[in-house]
Amino acid sequence: MIKCFFSPPKGISYFIFGPRGTGKTTWLKKHYSDAFWVDLNAPEIFRLFSATPERLRQVLEASSQKTVVIDEVQKVPELLDVVHGLIEEKKGYQFILTSSSLRKLKKQGVNLLAGRALLRHMPPFYAKELGSKFDLERNLKFGMLPIVLDSPRPQEVLRAYVGIYLKEEVQAEGIVRNVGDFARFLETMSFSHASIINASNISRECQIARKTVDSFLSILEDLLLSFQLQIFRRKAKRSLSEHSKFYYFDAGVFASLRPQNQFDRNSELEGGCLEGLVAQHLKAWVEAQLENFQLHFWRTSSKLEVDFIVSGPKTLLAIEVKNGTIVHPHDLRGLIAFAEDYPDATPILLYRGKQRYKERGVLCCPVDEFLLNIDPNQPLTEDQS
Repeated sequence: MIKCFFSPPKGISYFIFGPRGTGKTTWLKKHYSDAFWVDLNAPEIFRLFSATPERLRQVLEASSQKTVVIDEVQKVPELLDVVHGLIEEKKGYQFILTSSSLRKLKKQGVNLLAGRALLRHMPPFYAKELGSKFDLERNLKFGMLPIVLDSPRPQEVLRAYVGIYLKEEVQAEGIVRNVGDFARFLETMSFSHASIINASNISRECQIARKTVDSFLSILEDLLLSFQLQIFRRKAKRSLSEHSKFYYFDAGVFASLRPQNQFDRNSELEGGCLEGLVAQHLKAWVEAQLENFQLHFWRTSSKLEVDFIVSGPKTLLAIEVKNGTIVHPHDLRGLIAFAEDYPDATPILLYRGKQRYKERGVLCCPVDEFLLNIDPNQPLTEDQS
């Protein structure tokens, strides 16, 4: 059992959002073994509460337990109305509700208990959680999902992972009319991982309508399989790009989806995996903070770019990721330009080398060293890296 950084709120109800395979249920069973469990993955439990959501009130009133876990609550979103009522009645219940999809919750217009429950996220592993078990080469290939890393056959688990979503979430729930189109879209989007989204090109590649691309992108985010970064625009001094940047939520999932043939260069795949691995760590760190931090990227109309901008109270980090073992002068161009526009920013370049040094005011840091020091309970600063 690898101890994760996730720290729950005490004495208050909360949601845990996270893709399948991130270990939500395993963590809950360890920390709430004595709770009253409603496992909506179990067919008989699902049938019971989908037919009569109000049954939850009846079974809880007949029980002495005050801590209640509802696993995969999006399967029966109507239960949230019952939960809301029980919280409002102040009977001492603490509800822990997990979800690996926002689709049904949004479709039903659920208000996530109107602020009566906190929102928490459980991402794939942090490198620091793995500690000595973190291996950059291996984790670039297989990612950071507990369900994958715990398997003796991680490659096979990754191949099956997307199939689980296609079968259980997309096909079973009738989210899309043509599952084949969506499966082709998943593969096509692997070429947009860590890149600017060009919906018109994606539409032509997939042979689907432009508006369908937007719909499928929304579905991917609702299933927590992807995320997008927006342009950092605060006090902009230059003309900036208008498009967002796309990432699959885990480097291993991206690597599994990305088709390869004899014409592909390994560096192209590795570069996407490396930037994605940094992206998922930074996103997880930002979501874990109680203060208002945000994650963006920066790209000018003249194509000067910085991969990640982390902004928050007294924090402004500009982070560029390079797959090479040597830092070349042109690798610093985007960071230097950003630092000119934002003198308070701390520019950091992450690369595959072994030395930590500064060049032209930019901290050049080994990427594995940086990742191994990201801790959601610690500030993200130049000293941290």
